[in-house]
Amino acid sequence: MIGKLQSNKAKFLIPLFDYLHSLDNIKLAEKISKEQIKLKKKIKIFIQVNIADESQKNGIQINELKSFYNTCVNQLDLNIIGLMCLPPVNMEARPFFKKMKELNQSLGLKELSMGMSSDYLEAIELGSSFVRIGSKIFGNRN
Repeated sequence: MIGKLQSNKAKFLIPLFDYLHSLDNIKLAEKISKEQIKLKKKIKIFIQVNIADESQKNGIQINELKSFYNTCVNQLDLNIIGLMCLPPVNMEARPFFKKMKELNQSLGLKELSMGMSSDYLEAIELGSSFVRIGSKIFGNRN
């Protein structure tokens, strides 16, 4: 599945997928928690961070990350395994990847989901364990 997951679609996610790379709000976190309890299945989750504070992008703000993470883990019993970001298209990605690595380490998380076809090598250098390289495999979108 590609794109933003709406909370009303969470019940369809849990049975079908093992990973979610874009948890970006508390409403969705609460819905996933309830569905996991119902289905007795836990998925691996990445918190999406709005690393460059871009108004057009989803994600948790850096200054809210620790609180959001603690709520997800301690109150909602979610299996948060790492952080995910989409750095700005028109800027150097390396500083954002470096910041993500620091944030991930500060929370004691092991996995990082960052890097796309244009910047995946830098992302891997800075600790990314999951990259999205669709256009390198399938070609550019039309």
